[in-house]
Amino acid sequence: MPPPDRPVDEPSDASGVAAVRLAYDAVADLYATHLPDARAEGPLDLALLDAFAEAVQAGGDPVVLDAGCGAGRISRHLADRGCSVEGVDLSPGMVEQARRAHPDLRFAVGSLSELPFPAGRFAGVLLWYSTIHTPPAGRARVFSEAARVLRPGGHVLVGFQAGEGTRDVSAAYRRHGREVRLHRYLSTPEEVRAHLEAAGLREQVRLVRRPRGAEGEDQAFLLARLG
Repeated sequence: MPPPDRPVDEPSDASGVAAVRLAYDAVADLYATHLPDARAEGPLDLALLDAFAEAVQAGGDPVVLDAGCGAGRISRHLADRGCSVEGVDLSPGMVEQARRAHPDLRFAVGSLSELPFPAGRFAGVLLWYSTIHTPPAGRARVFSEAARVLRPGGHVLVGFQAGEGTRDVSAAYRRHGREVRLHRYLSTPEEVRAHLEAAGLREQVRLVRRPRGAEGEDQAFLLARLG
């Protein structure tokens, strides 16, 4: 379900959170069917995920939050590599799919801007393409929350489409018979680095790769450490 590359104006209504929740509830079964695991990720993407898993395990208690976990496919990847994974997602439909596919893992419904976890709970926080529906004005809060629930010395890995502007991805789902309203917001690696740094996270690794297959933009990944 590759998203189109048509840029659009940022939606003016701030009920974007509700729109994202409704959209992913409507397509949760499609996601679970079309993206059951990490096979859509490229070799470099998987290498970064594995490096993240190794980094959080170095502290001896590798409890990881998959923030924006969707149907749990990357949660499973990390769990299979020795992490103790909990997932959270805005969409109850996605969480239902995740619980069904991965009953041995824990999943909860919640917002990235108000994570339902105490401070310092996790050795790692994964933001794998989960900040892409957050408008620029809301990104600082998301990264601040990721840092809040992270232990000192813990790691955050962020994956996102690199660039500037907004894309309307609604048509990609309409082709599958689902009427949704959904936008994603591009970010530059420097913008993401700045948000991480403001939250007390120091960049450790940066990778930007060219598009593969139906991808329309460069893909970027930043690994950062708290403290």
